[in-house]
Amino acid sequence: MKKYYIITFGCQMNEHDSELIAGMLENKGYLSAEDQYDADIVVVNTCCVRETAENKVFGLLGRLGQLKKQRPHLIIAMGGCMSQQVHIGKRIKQRFQYVDIVFGTHNIHMLPELIDRVEEQKKQIIDIWPDKKEIIEGLSKKRFHGVRAWVNIMYGCNNFCTYCIVPYVRGREKSRQPEDIINEIQELVQRGYKDITLLGQNVNSYGKDLKDGVDFADLLVKINDIKDLCRIRYMTSHPKDFCDKLVTTVSRLNKVCEHIHLPVQAGSNHILKKMNRGYTREYYLELVEKIRSAVPGVSLTTDIMVGFPGETDADFTDTMELVRKVEFDSAFTFIYNKRQGTPAAGMEDQIPDEIKVERIEKLISLQNEISLRNNKKEVGKTLECLVEGPSKTNANLMSARTRTNKIVVFRGKQDMVGKLVPLRITGSGLTHLEGEFIPVE
Repeated sequence: MKKYYIITFGCQMNEHDSELIAGMLENKGYLSAEDQYDADIVVVNTCCVRETAENKVFGLLGRLGQLKKQRPHLIIAMGGCMSQQVHIGKRIKQRFQYVDIVFGTHNIHMLPELIDRVEEQKKQIIDIWPDKKEIIEGLSKKRFHGVRAWVNIMYGCNNFCTYCIVPYVRGREKSRQPEDIINEIQELVQRGYKDITLLGQNVNSYGKDLKDGVDFADLLVKINDIKDLCRIRYMTSHPKDFCDKLVTTVSRLNKVCEHIHLPVQAGSNHILKKMNRGYTREYYLELVEKIRSAVPGVSLTTDIMVGFPGETDADFTDTMELVRKVEFDSAFTFIYNKRQGTPAAGMEDQIPDEIKVERIEKLISLQNEISLRNNKKEVGKTLECLVEGPSKTNANLMSARTRTNKIVVFRGKQDMVGKLVPLRITGSGLTHLEGEFIPVE
């Protein structure tokens, strides 16, 4: 039997795409390989949001080229966001001729056919679609988690933040039909999945392209009614589209978890405008207050970028002050780097690297201090946690997740996996909590 191996870079959307790729390959008769050295096809699912991710892909392709010299029959396929860029396809054709297949984000479903063509024609195939012609439903997926699952509710993005390549590689927003989403989640629940995360570049825009008037809040109501589903999560939420209706809906639905990932990106109105984020610092802070008033105990996480072109010391100070004021539970922090084809790449006043590094270190230090303080506040509480499996860092402990998306490690048994259990929080760290199981009398 032939074997496949998938290497994934990037976000949850890419992870979910890899589940789709794995499902299609297994339908084609492939088995999962333990590593690339035992595979007949290696699929590299790429990300282009950061330059570092691109550099890692090129390094990986070089190593795979050496592997192919030892295993001439090996098929190397490259997909994902990085492949969708025109200049990348040209570079692969010139420098990596041993890469057999290059496909994009819009034609993942064509991979089995592309494999057949490569085996027949024995030549490199680069097949990139400029946009997703239609949403293909009913494709097989191999789920990589036994308790939690991701479900795409839409594809693409219409926001065009000036630093972001996503609209150019993922295309315009296209929403799935509500019934298709409901059917997929019902099937997952029947298979034992308890915790569903709804995915979209901007889930709050869901339904704007549908004729029936269903929006994201309406969709949450429908999903909340699914029998035996325990928890609903979603990401990512764009602040400018987090309307009052959505705040109210989230606050009253018992299965929607009290965790909202709300990327702010910057705390300066000057920088937010240059980023084309569509909101102000004041609007964001007001939205945070609305959410916290409506959803007691909500956990807020965010994305923050430093070193955007033209960012002054005063702009950075505004960002630091916003972080102190909001007190996020955690934050993904990034240094701005140029993405070819985005407006920000051509902006003047690019920030020197040494200033970017100095600023990111200050931001990380502040956020770590806040995260530690917030986690310490959980000590002494008894929280309902969904047990996911053995801890990734200590096989002798079990790992569970709170409704607010915090990881709790505790001493437990394998038969607890998939169950909601009460855990008393006994300790805290930067990235996790420690707990003990409280037997129910």
